[in-house]
Amino acid sequence: MGFPGDVLGGPGYRQDRHDRPAAPARSAARRFAWVPIRSLAPRHRSRILAHLLALDDHDRYLRFGQVTSDDRIRQYVESLDFDRDEVFGIFNRRLQLIAVAHLAYEPAPQRPGQPAMAEFGVSVSKEARGRGFGARLFERAVIHARNRKIDTLYIHALSENTAMLKIARKAGAIVERDGSEAQAYLRLPPDTLGTRVEQLFERQAAEVDYQLKRHAQRFAKLLEGIAEVRANVGTHRISGLE
Repeated sequence: MGFPGDVLGGPGYRQDRHDRPAAPARSAARRFAWVPIRSLAPRHRSRILAHLLALDDHDRYLRFGQVTSDDRIRQYVESLDFDRDEVFGIFNRRLQLIAVAHLAYEPAPQRPGQPAMAEFGVSVSKEARGRGFGARLFERAVIHARNRKIDTLYIHALSENTAMLKIARKAGAIVERDGSEAQAYLRLPPDTLGTRVEQLFERQAAEVDYQLKRHAQRFAKLLEGIAEVRANVGTHRISGLE
């Protein structure tokens, strides 16, 4: 489906956030809150699978646009192309994926004037909702797409997926409804030095955060092991006295 060229620069068109006038003031907590979003790789397939399988039937329906069985989810995870596409995730302190986004790049346009496009999809675990993770993942996808010279970010969603469509509209996307389905198109400005620096910084900071969580988890397991050994030793001593 082509992008309607006459609306690319319409009221929904959003300029580069490094160039446009400052947005209305937000609360200090929201403005400075940072969410570590990590790029995922093939070694994370099992964690991605665990996250998606934990979604209930309705959430799977919203994420994939249809009733999706466990087998279909396994096929989807196995088909992820980490070399071509971008897959992002947010980990909790137990290193469980609580949110996953997939930015799928379409083949290069075959005709001059056609926009280079990428499709965005996201899922957030129930216990992690209400924290703006979906919007943050969308913002990260926009930065990556711009740095890959993508003109248009595309979202295919069910009309009842109001959370996803709200994120798209807030970003300035044009939303078209066709019965039970909706398509959202967001025209992206060119990349800048700011977007490239931001992507580099976010990637490195998220990696540091992940490693800190990994070391904390290992340390916690070590302490659990020491406590278990001490408990066993105490039990043996009591048994010996008896």
